[in-house]
Amino acid sequence: MKPRLIAIDGPVAVGKTSVGSLLARRLGYAFFDTGMLYRAFTWKVLQSGISPNDENKLCHLASASKFDFVPSQEGYLSPLVDGEDVSLELLRPEIEKQVSFISKVAGVRQSLVSEQRKLAQRENVVMAGRDIGTVVLPWAELKIFLNASTEERAKRRYNELLEQGENPSLESVIFELKRRDEMDINRTVSPLKPAGDAIIINTENLSLEKVVEKIYALAVNR
Repeated sequence: MKPRLIAIDGPVAVGKTSVGSLLARRLGYAFFDTGMLYRAFTWKVLQSGISPNDENKLCHLASASKFDFVPSQEGYLSPLVDGEDVSLELLRPEIEKQVSFISKVAGVRQSLVSEQRKLAQRENVVMAGRDIGTVVLPWAELKIFLNASTEERAKRRYNELLEQGENPSLESVIFELKRRDEMDINRTVSPLKPAGDAIIINTENLSLEKVVEKIYALAVNR
């Protein structure tokens, strides 16, 4: 039997969303990038005027907010915040700047992990993030950890930003990735690391289709 829950973890810009969405489409599953939920909550924080440094207010806002998930035209689930679709706002630079700080707050993560688990209870899902196999869904039947060098991931992120109409320097993208990696790996709550039973796949010299094919084969041949 194919696994009902598939966890895909890895650092920023390693290709989790591209891989996960294609894999889910091939399996006929839902796909959810949990980073979008943290971005959606960050949007809520910025809209509310709460300081990203006020942990008590952040935790209260996270527990008081209502989240839901709806299918998008692209084939993955988008988060709603208090009934509002904020998917077009989530890549704004101000959200990019604050999301790592806000998402490391223990009470915020506790509330949002609960929402992710509710989603996993209701349908077959490929879920991507930083702590899916270790914290969110440690019981997932198939756990994947994608990896690639900082330089390779920076090139991918740089090209993404160019396609979005931005004009960053490659050096600034490398700096930002290293900053995000350091925060994700060293945070006290839910640090970025492979689950003990995760299958590690280095995507450096593999096409997107090859990575998807590897994971699909693992899923259907279990």
